[in-house]
Amino acid sequence: MSSTNTRTAMEHLLADLRARPVVVYSLGVEGRDLARWLLARGARVTMSDTRTAEQLAAAGAFPPPGVERTVVGQPFIEPDGFALVAVSQSVLRSDPVIARARSLGIPVVSQMQLLLRLATPRRVIGITGSSGKSTTTALVGEIARRSRPAVLVGGNLGEPLLERIETAPLQADVVLEISHTQLQYTDRSPAIAAVTNVTPNHLDQFTWDEYVDLKRRITAYQSAEDIAVLNADDPVTSGFAAGLPSTVWRVSTRGAIPGPGAWREYDAIAVRSADGRVERVLPVHALRLRGEHNVANAVTAAAIAAAAGYPTEAIAEVLASFRGLPHRLQVVGTVRGVRYVDDSIATTPERTIAALRSFEEPIVLLLGGREKHLPLERLREEAGARCRAAVCFGEAGPLFAEALQDTVRTVLVPDLASAVERAAALARPGDTVLLSPAATSFDAYPNFAARGEAFAALVRTLPGFEEAEA
Repeated sequence: MSSTNTRTAMEHLLADLRARPVVVYSLGVEGRDLARWLLARGARVTMSDTRTAEQLAAAGAFPPPGVERTVVGQPFIEPDGFALVAVSQSVLRSDPVIARARSLGIPVVSQMQLLLRLATPRRVIGITGSSGKSTTTALVGEIARRSRPAVLVGGNLGEPLLERIETAPLQADVVLEISHTQLQYTDRSPAIAAVTNVTPNHLDQFTWDEYVDLKRRITAYQSAEDIAVLNADDPVTSGFAAGLPSTVWRVSTRGAIPGPGAWREYDAIAVRSADGRVERVLPVHALRLRGEHNVANAVTAAAIAAAAGYPTEAIAEVLASFRGLPHRLQVVGTVRGVRYVDDSIATTPERTIAALRSFEEPIVLLLGGREKHLPLERLREEAGARCRAAVCFGEAGPLFAEALQDTVRTVLVPDLASAVERAAALARPGDTVLLSPAATSFDAYPNFAARGEAFAALVRTLPGFEEAEA
């Protein structure tokens, strides 16, 4: 069956799902959201997940009431006999069950693909990128809430939206963080599509070209009425502008840019609207967020918000008051003059480098987890220049220890608990102990948030701990 015929078949199915057999791959947050939406429309839902029942229970991933059958602890069940396949972002398009569904002409729908359909005719603001997309989305979402009567914020960040999108007012703005894996199945683009940056990431799953193409996909279906917000400082991202029918807004932290967009100029963040009017939003020193990477996030958020027509006053208020999201350079507390910081979100060397550059004082760096086959040369240089020591732990611990051992004092331990203990012994008053692992959590924790929470709990057990001020 051709792709056009498959899309037509999906349209008919989505219009009437009553008594239709549907399989949902993955019992994760997106899978459960899909299952509830399908059940509410009368579909007969089967769910399949490769994790064991014990692993799913530990993650709190239970099938919603009404699911006919759940198959876990084995490869995804075959799609044969189902009218529709619904997938979470964790299920790659290259998975054999998806290839099998396509060969059988069975429509495949993802949560993000469905969400973009259901959002029409509401205005959608979508944000992707290798780093910074969560913070940028949170900033834009808060600016939107101060500017509009109705706003929904979600996607890869926050609670799932399928249960809320259809009851949201038609004048609502929908602000979405969109990951590269969520873009795999999309066939629509947001009205305002932003890309913060594109740097090496997830090369354990995709080639570099495949990864870049997925990020570019956020703008693939834009029209002349739409807006693309692109990072002029990043050569990959800025290259996405070529051939776009949409209006391009640019962002930069290196000085003024031509046309509409936002930039850092000396000590201030400025925006230029489509009519050429330039406004100074706020001085950079007014930001509560730490680090040059967060200056870039603030500039990008200002551009997106200005493109959406939100008032400059609301942009300035949010940028000046926003303290950041959990597990992103979050201060846990101090122990005998040593500050402990949770940056568990840093699952790539690039993000760890940005974290290291956010501190003036000596750092005891905690590195480890499951690595993604990413280059370590720049991390090695940065750690050598800024760290008193590096404590390497987990599955990737030996790899990090080998990469850094000639540039900084390196200690290898088996797990995070041991890493916190050794870091406490190595740190001196005035130092920062920084969990910025440069790897995923999946060797020991279900996600970066669980790892960050474990780190905070371990730090709180250290003698002399004092909680960070709210």
